[in-house]
Amino acid sequence: MKTITIGLDIAKNVFHAVFVTSHGKVTKKKQMKRGAVLKFFANTEPAIVVMEACGSSNYWAREIQKLGHEVKLIAPQYVVAYRRKNKNDYNDAEAIAECSQRDDMSFVPIKDIEQQDAQMLLRIRERLVKQRTKLSNQIRGMLLEYGLCINKEPAALRRALPEFLEDADNSLTWTARSLFSELYEEYLLLSDKIEKVDKKIKAFTKENELCQLAQTVTGIGPITALALYAAIGNGKHFANGRHFAAWCGLVPRQHSTGGKSVLYGISKKGNIVLRALLVHGARSVLNVVDKKEDKLSVWATNLKMKKSYNVACVALANKLARVVWSVIANNRPYELKMV
Repeated sequence: MKTITIGLDIAKNVFHAVFVTSHGKVTKKKQMKRGAVLKFFANTEPAIVVMEACGSSNYWAREIQKLGHEVKLIAPQYVVAYRRKNKNDYNDAEAIAECSQRDDMSFVPIKDIEQQDAQMLLRIRERLVKQRTKLSNQIRGMLLEYGLCINKEPAALRRALPEFLEDADNSLTWTARSLFSELYEEYLLLSDKIEKVDKKIKAFTKENELCQLAQTVTGIGPITALALYAAIGNGKHFANGRHFAAWCGLVPRQHSTGGKSVLYGISKKGNIVLRALLVHGARSVLNVVDKKEDKLSVWATNLKMKKSYNVACVALANKLARVVWSVIANNRPYELKMV
């Protein structure tokens, strides 16, 4: 039986470990350089090693697991309340160990290499899309100073800007034409990079069984499927679909006291990108439910008639989150049930 918990405060170069018994007594403290971490744990009796879920934590979790230890990752916000003294590396490590020993504590699933690849693809795409959006806004804003207006849609910019550059009768100077031409080339380059990343995402999801299962659910496309795989893997970390929906922040925020239950809007906890993708997927489904006759579409149609559009959209996203978790966790494709 493992009775020793090792709280490990990770950093870039210097790591701090604190050994804590099941009764909360600190028995040992250790400071080590980055290169000595794996050697140290290789020579340590199997124990429960706990780290905060932060940069490089998944790498260290995988490597320490290979050495025979049980590794857990814990959300940093849970650790703060257990640090009773001044903030330093040893106190942080002790708080991590003490926090992990609570019976009702929630832990973060450890990502494998493929999940890291999927997450990197998504983050690269997110950055490129943000850069393109910023560039588009800058182009449209500066064109207004010359009395030229372009709509927000990417297609409108692709169509209108070349026309402005070729029109010799507008107010653009030679310098402005040269600069806008360079900006347009940069815009096309970013769009080309996004298309290449999208192709890689589609190729990844075609080869991944869990992503293929997720895409059997209506409203779940390649990007959302990849985000699901990167975030939860096979979903076994969650007890049920409701647990997963709450982790995504798609359940009402509660503020109750004195036996009186008060519910507000959704909690917005968890993975922001994944929640946004689920809501966008629900919005696309909600736009076409009137034309379908399966049980999910009928339920969504009735909800749309009773509630506002945005409320119905979030409620549908909650249901889709539960459905897609069930599909992934049970390894069974989704089947539409007709009325």
